[in-house]
Amino acid sequence: MSLVIERSPHSFATLDEEAIRTHFLIQLNGHYEGGATGETFNASGKTDILIRIEDRNVFIAECKFWRGQKAFSEAVDQLLGYLSWRDSKCALLIFNKTKDSSAIRQRMHETMEGHPEYRKTVKHEPNGDSKYIFVKKSDPGREIIITTQLFDIPEIEKK
Repeated sequence: MSLVIERSPHSFATLDEEAIRTHFLIQLNGHYEGGATGETFNASGKTDILIRIEDRNVFIAECKFWRGQKAFSEAVDQLLGYLSWRDSKCALLIFNKTKDSSAIRQRMHETMEGHPEYRKTVKHEPNGDSKYIFVKKSDPGREIIITTQLFDIPEIEKK
C-alpha cells in the first residue's frame, strides 16, 4: 500500500482516515476473499480493520493520522482494548502528512518501548516497519504481536 499511495498521490491527498482504510480493505479482501471488514465490533469497541477466517480473528488493525506521541500512545491503548484473549496479531497503521518520516518512526518506536505493557522489540527498521511483543495486564500469560507501519500521505503542492 505504501507504493500505491506514493504512486497515486492525488488519489490519497484529500482522503480522511475512513476513505484510506477502504483502500486497504479492497486490497485485503482480494487476498482474504471477503474476510476483511471495517469498523467491526470486537472486545471493547469497533476496530478499523478485522480479518476473520473461519470464525477466528487472525488480524486486527487500527488506523490513525499521526498527531504526536500522546495520540499515538492513546492509539496503542485503544488497539489493546479491541483484543480479546484469542487475538494475538495486530497493527497500528499510521498515516503521515508531515515531512519528517524518519523522526516520526523514531517517536513511534520510543512510544512503543515506553509503554507499560511492552515486553520486547522483535524488529525495528528505522526506515520501515517495526514489530513488538506486548503483554496485557489482564492476561500476563499471553504475548501479543503489534506491528507499526507508517504510510506517507503526499500533500499536493498548491499552484
